Amino acid sequence: MIPAGDENIRIERTFVNNILILLNIAVYILMVFRPDILLPGATSYDEIVYRLGMIPIFVVNGERLWSIFTSMFIHAGLAHLLGNMLYLYVFGDNIEAAMGRLRYLVFYILSGLGAVVFHIVSISVLPPESLLNRGLSTANPWVIPAVGASGAISGVLGAYLVMYPGGMVRTVSFFFWIPVVLRVPAALFIIVWFIYQLVMGIFSLTTVSTGIAFWAHIGGFLTGIALVPILTDKKRLRKLKFYSYWYQSSFY
Repeated sequence: MIPAGDENIRIERTFVNNILILLNIAVYILMVFRPDILLPGATSYDEIVYRLGMIPIFVVNGERLWSIFTSMFIHAGLAHLLGNMLYLYVFGDNIEAAMGRLRYLVFYILSGLGAVVFHIVSISVLPPESLLNRGLSTANPWVIPAVGASGAISGVLGAYLVMYPGGMVRTVSFFFWIPVVLRVPAALFIIVWFIYQLVMGIFSLTTVSTGIAFWAHIGGFLTGIALVPILTDKKRLRKLKFYSYWYQSSFY
């Protein structure tokens, strides 16, 4: 199922979420066409990924700590970017609406940070055959750049589950290649997503690295849930829930 929208009412325009989406898109375009603008002297897309991505062995050694933040805006390809931005577009505005702009920005960054922590911890417990050595081996997860907004966006999904468990999400599914729009409870959609991440994350601990940072997704998700009671403006959330309930009751 591909999320296409939700049915929560926004009482004001969201700003930070839109800026985050535009910034991610702008960075990708520069990576493809003008990597030297992002990083003077850079000549290729892959060079940006390696130099601005979060490489675990450097971070645990206290080096390139800034890459924890730059990696949130670097994507491995167009499909990676579009998938992340779709989820951020559908779910992120609701979280910003409930927290306010500044708190949402803090929430987004902290969720990404939580994702990095879980990713590094997951690597530390991988079996020896998946680690090889800690030198510059391309098959070694300690030196593979982790990139993407997925960890922070996973935090958005965790917050959405807590804030809007009764909400509805419009999804696109394909039956015999025919697209069909379905209304699905947000709680069901997100729980199924999380179970998939958890199963694949456990699987990744028993085999050679899959190339997808499932534990980063899990870490971001759990961090997002933990931050909800700290950063949510409860009055704003109650107002949003009231309008959303009225909207859904009137039209469905």
